[in-house]
Amino acid sequence: KNPRETKYFLRLKLAEKEHEVFSIIFLDNKNRLIIFEEVFRGTIDSASVHPREVVKLVLKHNAAAVILAHNHPSGITKPSSSDKYITTKLKEVLSLIDVRVLDHFIVGGRETTSFAEKGLL
Repeated sequence: KNPRETKYFLRLKLAEKEHEVFSIIFLDNKNRLIIFEEVFRGTIDSASVHPREVVKLVLKHNAAAVILAHNHPSGITKPSSSDKYITTKLKEVLSLIDVRVLDHFIVGGRETTSFAEKGLL
């Protein structure tokens, strides 16, 4: 419904993970939830994200928009250069199939950073 509720939901899902998990909230054309999925699992400080697999899931769920999210087990929610890169890459790839990337959240303990709020989208 709004960024505050999304942050709370994502903290519940990702804050306690001891390894990085890249997740996607798949939304319909009215921005209603289709499904939340943990898509990639990594190590304590990274997770490999594969755009091809993201596209396959978007098409499988017939999503019109997505919200990207991952956690930083370190608790530091400042976006890294690789976080910014994959966000840009996914936004470019998904735009080719008319799917909007609404935001990318980084969860670190009780803190959550929104790319949209920081002007990074």
